[in-house]
Amino acid sequence: MTDITTEKARIGAPSAQPFIDGFTEEGENLSPINATGTTAEQPSAGPLAGASAKGHSHGGGVGVPDSSRAGRLTSYELEDFKALTGLEEDWRFTPLRRLRGLHTDILDGAAPAVSVAAPEGVAVETVGRDDVRIGSAGIPEDRVSANAWANFKEATVITVPAETSVEPEITVTLAGTGAEASAQHVVVVAQKFSKAVLVLSHEGSAVVSENVEIVLEDGAELTLVSLQEWNDDSVHASSQQARIGRDAKFKHITVSLGGDLVRVTPTARFAAPGGEAELFGLYFADAGQHLEHRTFVDHAQPNCVSNVLYKGALQGKGAHTVWVGDVLIQKQAEGTDSYEKNQNLVLTDGCRADSVPNLEIETGLIEGAGHASATGRFDDEHLFYLMARGIPEDVARRLVVRGFLNEIIQKIKVPAIEERLTEAVERELEATDN
Repeated sequence: MTDITTEKARIGAPSAQPFIDGFTEEGENLSPINATGTTAEQPSAGPLAGASAKGHSHGGGVGVPDSSRAGRLTSYELEDFKALTGLEEDWRFTPLRRLRGLHTDILDGAAPAVSVAAPEGVAVETVGRDDVRIGSAGIPEDRVSANAWANFKEATVITVPAETSVEPEITVTLAGTGAEASAQHVVVVAQKFSKAVLVLSHEGSAVVSENVEIVLEDGAELTLVSLQEWNDDSVHASSQQARIGRDAKFKHITVSLGGDLVRVTPTARFAAPGGEAELFGLYFADAGQHLEHRTFVDHAQPNCVSNVLYKGALQGKGAHTVWVGDVLIQKQAEGTDSYEKNQNLVLTDGCRADSVPNLEIETGLIEGAGHASATGRFDDEHLFYLMARGIPEDVARRLVVRGFLNEIIQKIKVPAIEERLTEAVERELEATDN
């Protein structure tokens, strides 16, 4: 395809060149709240990892609204977040009128029904709001997430036992049957040295704000696939926050195909050294669909690795996709190795793809960091090459799209899920002349 590309080279260890006045080899403190230690002004980190992470609050909030990721406001209290206007940096791409009240109303509708298919040994519980595991991985960072926190009645907690490799995958089906604004809460705990694959499968019709908390204890390995195959009338906002322990490995894969408006915000926070996080995403927007994904990787600990890759395709008038990728490398996160990339393939006229990679670095003592973004249409030379070998144009276009998106599907490493997603992409392709 012909790309419009924005790319920055990877940033490695500092050179021996003299430093600019005001900067040090370790990097300056870029945020006024990034004090180390625990004081009255800087409370303990709680579920937000790292000495410079914000303390959490049950009222009043901590941080600065609409700031960089180094100082984003967090709170469990809805009233700490101002009413949305659409001018906020975090919401400037989102059509608020299509949220159907998730940011303004009391979320008292029926949440999607939860059913779990899990191998023996995996614990599945329905708990009340006072369960100690709730709030262990994240704190709401925006008004819609805080509204869900304020209104959910019960939560589903799934626990993978320590030192256990679970097969086959755990499947959590969330089936919507209503159009009233609702709230949902899910907690996933991967105990020490466990290994599992978990699929969150969203289907049916719903208007729902969802908080998903993911805890990886030391040495755990967890792959979580969030699949959005909603009906066309659905609205879904999902905050999915992961807390990654020492030497733990987390793979998060987002696949968004259905729904009227879908907004998924995956977050990975390192709570101890040696962790690895991979965030992959695939989305396919049709006419009128709004699919938005905002990733955040918080390198708050030394010697951690992260890799983010999201790929999307768009077709039809009014199809709109948004990807915003934030990576924060805090001052104490020496030895970090991080990279993020987003690619979009525009199949027809009338589409819009917004892509914004952001990288904040507070130390120069890292292995590397970088980001890239590319958006473009089919490359005419590629099509000509295929057509010159007897392949019809419509078939050639589909082959290009399949190859483009298949890179993400192959990251899952679970044949049954890969086959399911391949079939879903085929259905999207059949709905167009491409």
